[in-house]
Amino acid sequence: MPGEEKKCDMKGTLVNAATVLVGSGIGMALKQGIPLKYQETVMHGLALSVGLIGLQMALKTDNILIVIISLLVGALVGETLDIDSLLLRLGDWITQKLGKQYGNAGEGFVTASLVYCIGAMAVVGSIQDGLTGNADTLYAKSMLDGISSVVFASGMGIGVALSSISILVYQGMITLMAGLFSAILSDTVIREMTAVGGILIVGISLSMLEIKKMRLANLLPAIPAAAAITLIWPH
Repeated sequence: MPGEEKKCDMKGTLVNAATVLVGSGIGMALKQGIPLKYQETVMHGLALSVGLIGLQMALKTDNILIVIISLLVGALVGETLDIDSLLLRLGDWITQKLGKQYGNAGEGFVTASLVYCIGAMAVVGSIQDGLTGNADTLYAKSMLDGISSVVFASGMGIGVALSSISILVYQGMITLMAGLFSAILSDTVIREMTAVGGILIVGISLSMLEIKKMRLANLLPAIPAAAAITLIWPH
C-alpha cells in the first residue's frame, strides 16, 4: 500500500507453521490415551467439520459457471500431470521413513496440507505480510490452524505436524512474490478461487469419511484455473 514500508520477513507464515507444530504435538500426546473407538468418532466429527468449512467456502462464489469450468479444466490438467500419484508416492515415502508406529503419516501430511493451504486467508494474509509487513490475517489463521491441528493430529498423527512444511513453502512463496500476486488477485478472483478450493475441501471430507476416495490432488489445478478464468470472464 502507498506510504507503507515493505517488510518481507515472512513472520506470519513462520508463526503459522509453529502453531501447527505445537498443536500437532499436543494432539499426538492426547492420542496416546484415547481409546480407538473415541479416535474414530473424533475423526468422523472432524471430517464433518471439514465438510462444513468447504461448503462455506464454496458458497462464496458469485458465478457457479466459473467454478464448474475451473473444475473441468483443473481435472484435465491434473490428470495429465497425475499430481495425485506424485503426492501418494511422497506420502508413502514419508510413512516408510517414519515407520508404521506413526500410522499413515503420508495421508495426514497430504490431508492437512490441503486443508491449511487452500483458502483465502492463506493467500490474502501472505500478500499483506509480503507487501506491508502486516501479518494480522496470518496470525488469526495461525490460531485457527493451531486449534484444528490438535484435533487433526489426535486422529491422523505426525503427518499433520509435517504439513507445517507445506505452509512454509506455499505461504512463503506467496509472501516473497506478493507484488506480482497482488496485481492480479482482485477480491473477485480470490472469491472464485476460494469457492473452488471449498469444493476440494468438501471432497477431502468425503474421503476422510471413507464415503468416496477421489484423486483430489488432480483437481488442484482448478484453483489457478479459477483465477485465470475469472480474469478473462466478461463482466
